Amino acid sequence: MIKSQITLKQLEAFAFVVDTGTFRAAAAALGTTQPNISARITALEAALDVTLLLRDAGSVRLTVDGDKLLEKTREVLWAGEALIEEAGRQELIEETLRLGVTELVACTWLQGLLRLLREAYPKLRIQLEVDLSTAIDTRLMEGQLDLALQTGPFKSKTFASDALGQERYCWVANSNLFQNLSTNPSLPELFDLTILTHARHTQACAALHYVAKKRGLRSERIVHSSALSACVPMVLEGLGVALLPERLVEAEITGGDLHKVAADWLPDPLSFFARYAPARSARYVEKAAQFAKVAMQPA
Repeated sequence: MIKSQITLKQLEAFAFVVDTGTFRAAAAALGTTQPNISARITALEAALDVTLLLRDAGSVRLTVDGDKLLEKTREVLWAGEALIEEAGRQELIEETLRLGVTELVACTWLQGLLRLLREAYPKLRIQLEVDLSTAIDTRLMEGQLDLALQTGPFKSKTFASDALGQERYCWVANSNLFQNLSTNPSLPELFDLTILTHARHTQACAALHYVAKKRGLRSERIVHSSALSACVPMVLEGLGVALLPERLVEAEITGGDLHKVAADWLPDPLSFFARYAPARSARYVEKAAQFAKVAMQPA
């Protein structure tokens, strides 16, 4: 029996230093201090009588022994979590889920996801980051996020990518502009107005610029906003027509403040994915990805 010579906190510190790349990042992820992380790993190395990590200036590297023991470390941590779940004591899981989402998720179905997580894991802490999909992808690759809810394309294919669903686009206008448009306006008719939409480097905007160039339309009519939600008050004010994900403006359409415009072109729907590293993620990360698929489905 190992009794108290090796603890789950020590094993957790070891795994997190490897995953995040530094003692400081591991401490931040685990909600403790860098000296505590260092002390836990030192105690683990003493108990096992091996050197697990080589600490160079500004970097940490696994030793041969550390590499051999890392997989076993993860197995013990997963087994501990499985034991808690089997006993129905998920409230004992007091970890931090580092969650990265796009603005569309934050503005639409994130609340439902957080509700599901709170019901399943009452003491799970959520460290939330809302950003563009490309920035979230970078953070995931750097080990700064546990779970990313994002759209493609992705820089790395080494992560699990669970398909969540699609979000359709629509054209919308306020009542005044809508009344002055034809029943099924062509894209050239819409380009006589200001086009409000989101960031330039998104797939939908790339497609919009491509079709504008192909049809000889004035792309300078397109006004981009890095904050997708900022387009909504502008289109409500009648500053232009907007190309937006439909779910973002559902309430305004239902309430009659905005009207869907049946234009002759739309970009492909946004495909969303839950992305994480299954080889190193805690069980609750995979569970959160499953909850995301449930939360994304329309009520």
